[in-house]
Amino acid sequence: MTTTKPVVTIENFNITYSTKRSRMTALDGINLTVEQGEFLSIAGPSGCGKSTLLKVVAGLTAATSGQAQRRGQQIKGPRRDIGYVFQRAALLEWRNVRGNILLQAEMRGMDKAKAARRADELIEMTGLGGFEKSFPHELSGGMQQRVSLCRALLHEPDVLLMDEPFGALDALTRERMDIELHRIWRETGTTVILVTHSVAEAAFLANRVVVMSARPGTILETLDVPLGSYRDYAATMEDPDFVRVSARVRELLGASHTAE
Repeated sequence: MTTTKPVVTIENFNITYSTKRSRMTALDGINLTVEQGEFLSIAGPSGCGKSTLLKVVAGLTAATSGQAQRRGQQIKGPRRDIGYVFQRAALLEWRNVRGNILLQAEMRGMDKAKAARRADELIEMTGLGGFEKSFPHELSGGMQQRVSLCRALLHEPDVLLMDEPFGALDALTRERMDIELHRIWRETGTTVILVTHSVAEAAFLANRVVVMSARPGTILETLDVPLGSYRDYAATMEDPDFVRVSARVRELLGASHTAE
């Protein structure tokens, strides 16, 4: 019987930075496994090392000690098989929607015809049909993030890393983007690792939620989210399992009496 290696394995991982005045530990004793097709949310206070952990998976940050692996191979240097979505869309103002998405293809030297077909698929999947020739200043914040998501998915990455991608959006737009992201994840089967400050977002989207401590960042607890693959937003907010997981995340973060 053959078994598939986890997409990401992090073992006893530590990162310490030294300055002229002091020595600071960013991540301390991180152990984490991410399986194929999983949606993993990482929640924690500001400055706890959530974004640093994403950079570890992307090969942008190395360990002081411990190891990080992608499918059983040591992560050494930047990875080309990942997609990355940041808090701000970072679109080129002089390129339209289609041009911004295809920038990924140009940078990677992808086959032009294949990239164009993939771009068309993603534009339709994300509801951007009819806006292909629009420029960033003509789009809402939510639509700009859709373009950023398309760009990150263009090369069909093995893992999609998302660093607080909807943090700058208003509450209603963020809700819609969460619903869209969950739908896209179901349709593509891409492994997703999401960093977020929102407890509701973390629990709504994920199969598992990793809760981190304040710096030095450690994993306090990993919570399974026993909800179905299809999640209606309103119904999920009232689901007892969602309420239980969200309450536990807030408790771990020391914010059980703080409004979302």
